[in-house]
Amino acid sequence: MQSRIQVYFDESGNKSSILMPYEDWTKLNTRIKRLENKLKVFSDIRDGMKEVALARKNGVKLQSLSEFIDESRS
Repeated sequence: MQSRIQVYFDESGNKSSILMPYEDWTKLNTRIKRLENKLKVFSDIRDGMKEVALARKNGVKLQSLSEFIDESRS
């Protein structure tokens, strides 16, 4: 099976660009966006866990999930 991606090289033999079918590019771009969103969620969770650990260390009372939900509804 022949590759649908064409790689172009400059005069020095370095890869300079590619040509690929638009459908493949769209799928790849969609996957990248999903992975970026997933990374953001995991990063936010990590930051939240650090915040909780710091609050516990300093004796700060944190808002419960129920309190957060109630506050969000109003």
